Amino acid sequence: MIRTKTGAAGLSIVSNSALILLKLVAGAITGSVAIVTEAIHSAIDLLASIVAYFSVRAADEPADREHPYGHEKLENLAAAIEGMLILVGAGVIVFEATRRLVSGSEIDHLGIGIGVIAFSAVANVGVSTFLYSRARALNSAALAGDAAHLRTDALTSFGVLIGLLLVEITDEPAFDAITALAVAAAIVVTGTRILLGSGRVLVDEAPPAEELDRIEAAIAAERRSSSEVAGYHKLRARRAGARRYIDLHLQFRHGTSLEQAHGTAHRVREAIEAAVPNSDVLIHLEPEESYRPPEFAAQGPYRAG
Repeated sequence: MIRTKTGAAGLSIVSNSALILLKLVAGAITGSVAIVTEAIHSAIDLLASIVAYFSVRAADEPADREHPYGHEKLENLAAAIEGMLILVGAGVIVFEATRRLVSGSEIDHLGIGIGVIAFSAVANVGVSTFLYSRARALNSAALAGDAAHLRTDALTSFGVLIGLLLVEITDEPAFDAITALAVAAAIVVTGTRILLGSGRVLVDEAPPAEELDRIEAAIAAERRSSSEVAGYHKLRARRAGARRYIDLHLQFRHGTSLEQAHGTAHRVREAIEAAVPNSDVLIHLEPEESYRPPEFAAQGPYRAG
């Protein structure tokens, strides 16, 4: 079984390459713009898969002198590139489908096209389902973006299949171009969603509120078990690929020794890391006198307690 990010991304590359070849052959034989646009869509997915393959390899590289926080954001950058590629592909499809709709076209040997598109839809459902499972297990934004591409490709393939069946039944070629335009609309929605999602991470948007709640619950549990802790403030977090970077200021009561404070801070950090796996926690120690009440901290971009 494929267990690594690069292995899953490699499977996507092989799958997309085979489907592109099949769709191009079917498009050439039938003259269907919908099948050709499906080939273009798969070509974009192939580029996205290649980007994902190299980005997950780079993201797994350890931190170095030039990148002391690691390379995890390369996955989010890859997802953003994938989203842009999807939108470019949608533009190409709209142009060609509109041209065919205006000028007209002839479609032959529809049986071949119907068979190829049906096979493509089933294959993409299987591969995208596998990639989604790997993305969740490995917490990979790049694999999730790649899986989204393939799932959209599968859905659009079913749409193209319906369009080809309508052409076969009604003998009206216009359904082919109309189907291609519908495919383009679905692609735009997916590309926009991926682009916005990756963009939020790249600009250091805070993790979901549910994650921050888990962090605060971990701090509260340690705070109840330690009489030295007076409170905390400036709790903030950001995402980078599968990793979370969390920092806060922890206040200690008067008379707490540095050794006691250090030990407590370590326990708080371990509790947070257990609540939010794959996180990097930085805690700044402060005396009780510097404590800021929640009302003050709430006016800024931080949480406090």
